[in-house]
Amino acid sequence: MKITRLQFLFVAWLFIFALPVFAQSSGAPQLAFVGTYTHDTGSKGIYAYSFDSETGKLTPRGLAVETLDPSWIVIHPNGKWAYVANETGKQSTISAFSIDAKAAKLTLLNQLPALGEDPCHLSFDKTGNYLFVANYTSGNVVVFPILPDGKLGEHTSVVQDAGVLGPNKERQEAPHAHWIEPSMDGGSVYVADLGLDRVLRYGFDATKGTLSAKPVRSNWSHSLVDLSVKLDPGTGPRHVVFSENGAYIYVLGELQSTITALYAIGTDNYVPTSFQRVSALPTGYSGRNDAAEIALHPSGKFLYTSNRGNDTIAVFNVQPRDGRLSLASNVPTGGKEPRHFAIDPSGRFLLAENQNSNSIVVFRIDPASGALTATGQSIAVPAPVCLAFLPTH
Repeated sequence: MKITRLQFLFVAWLFIFALPVFAQSSGAPQLAFVGTYTHDTGSKGIYAYSFDSETGKLTPRGLAVETLDPSWIVIHPNGKWAYVANETGKQSTISAFSIDAKAAKLTLLNQLPALGEDPCHLSFDKTGNYLFVANYTSGNVVVFPILPDGKLGEHTSVVQDAGVLGPNKERQEAPHAHWIEPSMDGGSVYVADLGLDRVLRYGFDATKGTLSAKPVRSNWSHSLVDLSVKLDPGTGPRHVVFSENGAYIYVLGELQSTITALYAIGTDNYVPTSFQRVSALPTGYSGRNDAAEIALHPSGKFLYTSNRGNDTIAVFNVQPRDGRLSLASNVPTGGKEPRHFAIDPSGRFLLAENQNSNSIVVFRIDPASGALTATGQSIAVPAPVCLAFLPTH
């Protein structure tokens, strides 16, 4: 049979581009680390698991490291180091660990005071040279340099959130930094502050590791403007997710269980503007609820949030033409208080961590609709509150 030039080019494209991508997504099992609350739970710290992205099977590998109340874990892009928020009130710390992937163990490199109370979110700057910390109770954010050996150096910046408090007297009595991530170009940092009903924005100098609360010069108006996001009173922003192209920002409001969608139009000097606000709860639900986690599917077609009280994962469709959300379903997590969930790197599965029922439940994700179906697998682990996959290289 004679092969045409077009057929030859297609086969060449398949071997050069498509097959390597497929092989990467269906390769060796992933390694995942699960952080837990250790106070009065019987837990000892961070636990390791192997995860098969073909079958969704989660296999316990044992205790990775003993450490107090590791409420958030991030793994450095080089895959060699992990950084952990030890959420222990006034004695809170940030820990640096080296990773032994083969043994599924973590070894402490060093540990420094968090310089605030109850750190609950960590992230890296675009260079991987700095670690950002959001301290919830004290409402401040901190920058630590990452040294060549993976240890944390002495902090380079501490900034206290400030502004008008929200109307919820019980939860918004003070600033509460709950999430921190860099902007697309790395020149500034976003901070979701639950107490202020704002997603604050600080300038970031990557040469010095310093944050600045000064206004940013806009490319649009060529003047100094406040690029922070102001949300409806009582929203209580907890976590935020950006679309891959930077066109949209989705803010999860813990206190009112909402998602606020904003235009960002892919620029770092544009004031994000709201175009939609939707509930993450099923129609008619009136019980207590605290929204917890938000994530976009790798395809960008679906968005997920978790509800504590309603104890569900809310599944949203994302309209590709305008970024608008439509609630498709609320799927029970098979447990109580899903504080966190994670989508595996292949995008095939969602793992929900039920803090108050001591379990991780695995769901399969339908690639066409984003719908969740329980695989029947539930792994017992005391008070799970975060999960991080080790990047594959």
